[in-house]
Amino acid sequence: MISKHWAFLLLSVTGSVSAFSQSTKDSTGKQLDQVIVTATKYPVKQSQTGKVVIVITHEEIEKSVGKPLGELLGEQAGIIVSGSLNNPGTNQSVFIRGAGSGRALLLIDGIPVSDPTATDNSFDINLIPVTMIERIEISKGAQSTLYGSDAIAGVINIITIKSDVKTPFNAKVSGSGGNYGVYNANAQVFGKVADQLTYNVRYNHDHSSGFPTATDTFKTAPSPVPFLNDGFKSDLVAGNLGWNATSALAVKGFFQYSQYSTDIDYGAFTPAVDYTSKTKSLLAGGGFTYKLANTTITGNYRYGTSQLQLLEDSVYGQSYYTDHYVGTSQYLEMFASTNLGYGFTLLNGADYRYAAMHEASNYGDFSDTSVSQTSMYSSLLYSGKSGLSAELGGRLNTDSRYGSNYTYTFNPAWLIDPNWKIYGSIATAFKAPTLYQLYSPYGDPSLLPETSKSYEGGIQFNNNLLNTRATYFHRNTKNGIDYNFFTNLYYNYDEEWGNGIEWEGSIKFAKIWSLSANYTWTKMKQQTQTHESYDDTTYDYALRVPEHTVNVTLGVRPVSGLYVSLTSHYESKRYDIGGYDAPDVVLKPFAILNGYAEYKVVTHLKIFVEARNIFDKKFVTVYGFNSIPAMFTAGATVEL
Repeated sequence: MISKHWAFLLLSVTGSVSAFSQSTKDSTGKQLDQVIVTATKYPVKQSQTGKVVIVITHEEIEKSVGKPLGELLGEQAGIIVSGSLNNPGTNQSVFIRGAGSGRALLLIDGIPVSDPTATDNSFDINLIPVTMIERIEISKGAQSTLYGSDAIAGVINIITIKSDVKTPFNAKVSGSGGNYGVYNANAQVFGKVADQLTYNVRYNHDHSSGFPTATDTFKTAPSPVPFLNDGFKSDLVAGNLGWNATSALAVKGFFQYSQYSTDIDYGAFTPAVDYTSKTKSLLAGGGFTYKLANTTITGNYRYGTSQLQLLEDSVYGQSYYTDHYVGTSQYLEMFASTNLGYGFTLLNGADYRYAAMHEASNYGDFSDTSVSQTSMYSSLLYSGKSGLSAELGGRLNTDSRYGSNYTYTFNPAWLIDPNWKIYGSIATAFKAPTLYQLYSPYGDPSLLPETSKSYEGGIQFNNNLLNTRATYFHRNTKNGIDYNFFTNLYYNYDEEWGNGIEWEGSIKFAKIWSLSANYTWTKMKQQTQTHESYDDTTYDYALRVPEHTVNVTLGVRPVSGLYVSLTSHYESKRYDIGGYDAPDVVLKPFAILNGYAEYKVVTHLKIFVEARNIFDKKFVTVYGFNSIPAMFTAGATVEL
C-alpha cells in the first residue's frame, strides 16, 4: 500500500502538469518569491526558509465569503476542520497532519490567541468571519520553538491588517443572502493619513435560521422533542491603528469584540428545545517596532477575555440548567532580529503568558484556577547566495504548573535554481495541559505536558505557469492528553505516531483557465485506552481524520470581469466515537461539489453567487449530527 503513495509522490515532484496547488485558485506565479512572516517572525521570502507554508491570498479569500473560516482552512493540504461542514455555530476543531484538536496554534496578526474556557485552549474560529481577513499564512509542522505551547502540528496566522493602503479614506460594503435564512452584512472604513497614521475599522453581522444540529437517523421510537432548526447569529467589531512616530519607531493598537449565539441540540441523535450557547470574546492590545542600523526590536501585548454560557430551559422535561465559563488571558512578548551579515540573521526573544478561568453551573463551581508560562527562545537563520538556507533554534519554557522543558528546531533547505527547492526539518514541540484539563471536575492536576518530535522533507517546483510541492512528514507524540470515558477524567495516553504525504499544485493554461488541487495521505497509530472498555489497545487511525483527502478547483475567466469556479472536496472513510461502552463507528467516504461566480459590473461594484454542496449530497462528518445540505448565497460588494 505504501509503495503506491511513494509512486504518487515521485510523479508529483517531477512537475507533471497533473499537479496543482490549492493555495492559489485564480493566479500562478513564483511562490518562492512571496514574502511571509509566520515562518520566522520577520519578513522573508519563501525561498529563504525550508518551512512548509501555505498562503491563502486576499484574492482567494474574496472568493470564499459565503463559507465559514473552518471550511476555507479545510480546503488546504493536510488540514481537516471537524464541524466546518455542519450547522453554523458548531464547534470547530482544527486537525493539522492528523494531530488532535488544540494542537494547532492560532495567531491574529502574528500574536497568539487562546481561550482559557475551552477544553483544549483553542480560540473559537466561529468568532472570525472570512470577510474580516486580508490574508492567511499557515506554517505546518512543529513550531513550538518560535511560538511555544500548542504549536505541535503548526500555526495559523490570520492577518487582518491592510498593507497596501495609500489614500486617506476608503470604504468597502458588502451584503449577501441565501436559503436557510442566511444573510451577511459587512462594512469597513480604512485609510492612511499624512503617510504616518493608518486606520481600519470594520463590522460584520452573520445570521442563519439553520437546520437541526442533531440527526434523527435513529427512528426506533418517536422523539418526545421535535428536531427543530437551530439558528445562528454573530456580530464582530474590530479596529487597527498604526502610527509611524519617526522613521525608526512605529506603534500600533488593536481591538476585536465578537460574539455569537447558536441553538444547539442535546447530543448525537438527540434534539433539544430552548438549549442555547452564547460566546463572547474581547481582544485588545498594542505593540511597537523600533529599527536600528542592523536590528529590529518588536514588542507586543495582548489582553483577552472570553465567556461561554450554556442555557437549557427544557430537554425531555428536565428542569432549568445553566453553565457559565469566564476566562482571561494575557500575552506579552519582545524579540529582536539582527542582521549579522554574510547571510546570517539572529532572532532572540522572550514571552510571558497568563490564563485564568472560572466556571459556575448547577453542578458546582471551580475557580482560583490560573497558570502562567515564561519562555526564552533564540533562532539563527542562514540564507546564502548559493541557495543554501538553514534555521537552528531552541526555546526554554517554564510553566508554573509542571516546570521546565526545552524544544529545538533544525530546518535546512536548498534553492537548487530559481525554480527548484528541496527542504527538510527536525523539530520538537509541546502542549501544556489546559486549565479545564487540570482543574475542572474532569481534570487531573498531575497531568504531564504532551511532547512530540517531527520530521519532514520535500521538494518544490514553480515557475510562472506551474507550482507543485510534495512533503513527507512523520510525528511521534508522547504523554498525549485525552479524555477517559470510563473514569470521566483527562489522562496522558502512551504514544501516537503520524505519517503522511502532502501534495499541492496549480497550473494556468490557455490564458483563461486555472486548475489547482491537493492530496493528503495521513496514517495514524495510537497506543491508548480502548474507547469501549478499560483496557489499553493500539489503534491504526485517529478519530475524525480520513486517510485520504482531495481538493480540486477549476476556474475560468471567459471575459474580462467574469470569474467562475467549481471546487470538489473528498474525504475517505473516517472513524468516530460510537458512544459510551460502544465500538467506534465508520463514517462513509463522501465528495461534495461547490461553485462560485463573480462579475465586476463597474470599477467599484462586484456581484457574486456561491453554492455549497450543489447536489445536496447526504454525508456525515460528525457521528449523530447533520452536515450541510445544498446552500446558496448571492450578494454584492461596493468599494470606494
